[in-house]
Amino acid sequence: MAKLNELGGKHGIGRVDLMENRYVGMKSRGVYETPGGTILEEAHRGVESITMDREVMHLRDSLVPRYAAMIYNGYWFAPERLALQALIDNTQQTVNGKARIKLYKGHCRVVGRDSASDSLFNVDFATFEADEVYNQADAEGFIKLNALRLRIAAIQRAAKK
Repeated sequence: MAKLNELGGKHGIGRVDLMENRYVGMKSRGVYETPGGTILEEAHRGVESITMDREVMHLRDSLVPRYAAMIYNGYWFAPERLALQALIDNTQQTVNGKARIKLYKGHCRVVGRDSASDSLFNVDFATFEADEVYNQADAEGFIKLNALRLRIAAIQRAAKK
């Protein structure tokens, strides 16, 4: 972390100026410097992008604001925070790998990622060409089912006219 703080600090990474909404109702200004943490978060999200299932990631992301609020408001030992922690820990079981990060003028971004053991990305499956994984004929049924709610709404609107 010390090395990441040093590297990130040289590039102006992780400077945050924000207005906070305190639990007691007042607003306060916070200015923080988190170069190492910012770099680690970017790298971690890069590895997550190839190792986490889409729906699991969406669920986790939907709960992060609530989790952050619990901690910010002092509920570290609350049973709801502990329960949420168990779920988050479970989502991270397959997040293993490496990320290459570029630091430049206050920004850091993933420029490469790899997970030899847990990657869900397979170049042989990432195609819409003829293969054993994706059959283009399946798309028609998927589109019809996915749009069913929209067709029903249109039918009901037309019946009201």
